[in-house]
Amino acid sequence: MIAVTGATGFVGRALCDLLDAKRIEHRQIGRRPQPGIFGIGEIGPETNWRNALGGARVVIHLAARVHQMQDATVDPLAAHRHTNVDGTLALARQAQANGVKRLIFMSSIKVNGEQTEPGRPFRPGDVPVPLDPYGRSKFEAEVGLRELANRTGMEVVIIRPPLVYGAGVAANFRALLSLVARGVPLPLGAVRNKRSLIAVGNLADLIRRCIEHPAAPGGVLMASDGVDLSTPGLLRALGRSLDRPVRLVPVPVWSLRAAAILVRQQAAIQRLTGSLQVDIGDTRRRLDWVPPFSPDAAFAQAAAKGWFS
Repeated sequence: MIAVTGATGFVGRALCDLLDAKRIEHRQIGRRPQPGIFGIGEIGPETNWRNALGGARVVIHLAARVHQMQDATVDPLAAHRHTNVDGTLALARQAQANGVKRLIFMSSIKVNGEQTEPGRPFRPGDVPVPLDPYGRSKFEAEVGLRELANRTGMEVVIIRPPLVYGAGVAANFRALLSLVARGVPLPLGAVRNKRSLIAVGNLADLIRRCIEHPAAPGGVLMASDGVDLSTPGLLRALGRSLDRPVRLVPVPVWSLRAAAILVRQQAAIQRLTGSLQVDIGDTRRRLDWVPPFSPDAAFAQAAAKGWFS
C-alpha cells in the first residue's frame, strides 16, 4: 500500500488519479479529514503519523509549506523549517519505525538556485545554492533524509521539479494564464530566455515510476518535460490552448528590469526574463523514463479539463 501526503493538493490530486487508473492501492492523507482522506492535522515535529502509515510500504511526501511571494510571517525561514524540515524528518523517522521501505520526497529545483546561464542547465551533482526560505528548507530536509537513509537503510528518493503546470494550477502561473485569456498586451516580445517546466501529468508519471524502480533511491532525480520554452514561446502555447491571440510587445529586457526595480518586482521580472534550465538526462537513463506528455499535449489536455478549474 502507498501512503500519499498532500493528496488534496495540485500534484497530489493528479498522482492519486493516476494511481486509481493503474489500480495501485493507496491511502490519501491530508491536513483535514474528508471523505476518502485521512486527516493528519498540521504538519510539524510533533505530528503523529502512526495510524496514517499503517500497512504502508512506500510513502510519497508531497505535503509542504509552499513558496509564497508575499510572505507576511515574521520569520519565514523558521516557518518553512517547522513544516518542511522538522515535519518531514518526523514523518521519515516514524515511517522507518513502522516498516516503510521507501520514502519519495518532493523537493524543488529551488535547492539548486533561481537561474541558470544559457546552455548550462542545473544537474544533479551541482552544488546547491538555495536562496529563499522555501528552497533552503527543502535542501535541509534532503540532507536530513539522506542521513536517516544512511543510518537506517530506508530507501529515500528525492525529486526536484521546476514550476509545475496543468488544469487547476494556482499562484503565478495562473496569473499569467489569466492575462493571456483576457488578451492583455504583454511587454515580453524581446525576451530570449529558456525555462524548464513540468506538466503535472509528467510529474505524476515520474513519481509512479519511482515507487518500484530499483534505481530510484540515492542521489537526486531532476524533473522536467524535457523541452525548454522561452517566455514568449510559453505565452504563445498558452494562447493556442485557450484559442486566444497573444499580444507581445518587444520591450528591451534591460528596460523591463530597470522598471522592476522602481516597483520592487525584480524577482517577478527575473523569472519572466531569465533562464532556468534543468537537465533530466540522468533521470531518463536511471529510470528508463520518458515524459509521456509533450508541452503542447499537456497544454491541450489542461485546456480540455479547464485551466481555471
